[in-house]
Amino acid sequence: MLPARHDLTIGCAHPAYRIQASLAARAPDLRSFQVESRDALSQRIAEADVLVVSGLWSNDLLDRAPRLCFIQSIAAGTDQFDREALRARGIRLASAQGVNERAVAQHAMALILAVARRLPEARDNQAKAVWRGLISDLARREDELTGKTLLIIGLGRIGGRLARLAKAFEMTVIGVRRDPGAGANGADAVHAMAELPALLPHADYVTLTCPLTPETQGIIDAAALARIKPGAVLVNAARGKCVDEAALIAALRQGRLYAAALDVAAEEPLDPASPLWAMPNVLITPHAAGETRRYEENVVDILDDNLDRLWRGEATLRNQIV
Repeated sequence: MLPARHDLTIGCAHPAYRIQASLAARAPDLRSFQVESRDALSQRIAEADVLVVSGLWSNDLLDRAPRLCFIQSIAAGTDQFDREALRARGIRLASAQGVNERAVAQHAMALILAVARRLPEARDNQAKAVWRGLISDLARREDELTGKTLLIIGLGRIGGRLARLAKAFEMTVIGVRRDPGAGANGADAVHAMAELPALLPHADYVTLTCPLTPETQGIIDAAALARIKPGAVLVNAARGKCVDEAALIAALRQGRLYAAALDVAAEEPLDPASPLWAMPNVLITPHAAGETRRYEENVVDILDDNLDRLWRGEATLRNQIV
């Protein structure tokens, strides 16, 4: 059972996100603390009835947490938590799924726009104080999105938001998702994952917003890249291992793709020796799509909801895992 509000202690653990500050501003009556390292968490976890954590978690902390009733993950992913061990101890777990869905969708749209409007080139020219003249070569001009076709791989919460953003630019949007029966979610059409090979030749922009699963690992491989329309753009705002990086580098070198915009890499941080860094038609952001100034507030929104549910004795949590 979760202790009463006046008896509750909430531990917040993250090296960068200031969860406690957001929590204290919203609910100053709740007792809470913040730690920024695994060692500090290990020293203070015994005080916590509720823990708000993600990357600093390790399952051996359970033996040091006699009061712990509920873990609110700071991230959507919860693979680091031993679910059976939590169940055995009666500890509930919820993810932060959806915490940054707006930010990721907006970032993916920004990458599409940046490539279409050649913004990286403009920034490079600014650094060199170069005022570029008008261009007669159509292939080197900025482009517009109106009338272009966007193929979204993963039409869930993030993909659906991206679809609606793309429609504002008058794009045709096609989505593929594991269960097409779940709806088009803002796209003009929705298809099963198995139909992806037939759809790739029709897309001007191919964007990944899917989770990494056995089905999506390497979903953009050499065969998929060979089917993509020549001159298309690949945008990855999902996970690096959804794309065969070696095959992507080869396709870029061969000129099959106009460009790639990548927020993720197969191994992060991206190796400084990777050819992707130096390719002029590659735009890289450092897994920043989910970053937002509202991140802490969004996590606390979910935490507040779940605390209220637990105090009311409800069986189901928001984003429940355990």
